This record gives sequence, structure tokens and C-alpha cells, in this order.
Amino acid sequence: MAEMNKAFVIGHPIAHSRSPKIHGHWLKAYGIAGSYEAIDVAPADLPAFLSALAERGFSGGNVTIPHKEDVFAAVKRRDAAAEQIGAINTLWLEDGEVCGGNTDAHGFAANLDEYVPGWAGNGPALVLGAGGAARAIVHALKERDVGDIRIVNRTKARAEELRDQFGAGVSAHGSEAIAELTADSGLLINTTALGMHGNEGLPADPASLPAHAIVTDIVYVPLETPLLAAARLRGLKTVDGLGMLLHQAVPGFERWFGKRPEVTPELRAIIVADLGARP
Repeated sequence: MAEMNKAFVIGHPIAHSRSPKIHGHWLKAYGIAGSYEAIDVAPADLPAFLSALAERGFSGGNVTIPHKEDVFAAVKRRDAAAEQIGAINTLWLEDGEVCGGNTDAHGFAANLDEYVPGWAGNGPALVLGAGGAARAIVHALKERDVGDIRIVNRTKARAEELRDQFGAGVSAHGSEAIAELTADSGLLINTTALGMHGNEGLPADPASLPAHAIVTDIVYVPLETPLLAAARLRGLKTVDGLGMLLHQAVPGFERWFGKRPEVTPELRAIIVADLGARP
């Protein structure tokens, strides 16, 4: 009998993670005898957990807050996306060694590919925020040859760090520049927590965006953030953040279980229902 592949998601806390529902759906849909579990790993226990992956029979797994940067520092082999982004969200074993990658940029781009094909030609791109998520988004934009990427952050120095890292075509701005920068930005991306349940607010006013602009938010609770609602009322094309979560899961599943899964309307409906079921 073939050995069952096992995968996981680790975080602290971890109960909020939708990853078990996503991967569990795919395992069932493709008739794969595998498992995927959520494991709460405290920061102090992380080194021991990583060193025992093979011993515990895991093929790999996902990494979420607060471990992404610590895992980056802990593994010796990383893919190019992880090197650029400075964080890891996907682990696998190769020649007995723990390897790490980052699929957030892939998830962001694939989400837009699904809903607005050709989106990368709609620049300049205005990125709100300069944290870890913004780093992944800027990497995705660079990969798709977006030539004018404007990073806006309340603390301008954080935006300047990303500008210095990613180089040509990337500029850094403080929040006071948003109104001026939206005038000709064809792609507006919110990577901040503004608009999330409990942190309602508008990170930028889409009123001054050009009529062809695309507005997307990586926040997916709520599915329609205040930013997306305001953009929709203006008649602009909007893309919510749930697809990024779904698409970033694809490469990991393929690595661990040997099947490239599809992001389907059925899967989306399962996760949307789960979002509504949780407080």
C-alpha cells in the first residue's frame, strides 16, 4: 500500500486558517489519500518542528503568521521568489533537506489573471502599504514587467526600503502623495489592513482614478472592503483578495501530492460560506 502524503499549515495562533478547507477539498476532489492539518507552533518550538518534518512523515506544508520570516532565516534552500520577498509560506523536502518558497506573488498574479486578463498592461501600479505583503505584490508586478510601480506608505522610509530593494521602475512616497498619484494609476492595490473587519477605513479614494483603472485588495474579510465598494460604485473593475488565498495554495499542493489542482467556483463557494460562518 502506498504511503500517504501528509502536509500541514503552521502558525500561532492557527485556528483561523482556511488552508485545511482548501487542501481538504482538493484531496477529496482528486481522490488522493493524503492529509493536511493545522498545527499551532509557538515561536520557541519552531526550530524543533522544522528539524523533525521527515521524522514525522510530512512531505511539507504552509507557514503563516508569525513564522514566515523566521522560517526564511532557518532554511538553507529557498526559491527565487522567497529570496526576493524575504519570507516563506511553503515548505517541502528535497534530498532530505527542508526547502522553502513563497507563492504569494503567484497567488496575487493568478487571481488577477482569472478576473482581468491582461491586467499587467494597465499600469502605472499604485501599491498601498510597504509590509511583507507589499513586498510579494511588488515582486509579482516586476515579474510581469510593470514598468512604473509606486509604493505609498504612512512611514515613507519603509516604502524607500522596498524601492531600494526592487530598483528600476519603483518609487517611494508618503501618504500625502496618494491623491496626486491616483490621477493616472491604472492599477490600485491595497496591501494594508485598512478595510478589514474591525479596522474599517478607506486607504485611498478611488474617485480620482482613471476610468480604466483596476482596484484590488488583498484583504478578504470582508470580501468587499470599503475600497472595493467605493471603486465598484464608480464603475471601476474590482477584484477581491480571496482569489489570492486560493491561488497561492496551488503550487504547494502540487509539490506535496503530485497533482496541480484547479481553483474552481465550487472551492470559492466553500470558502465564502466559511467566511460567513465565522465571527
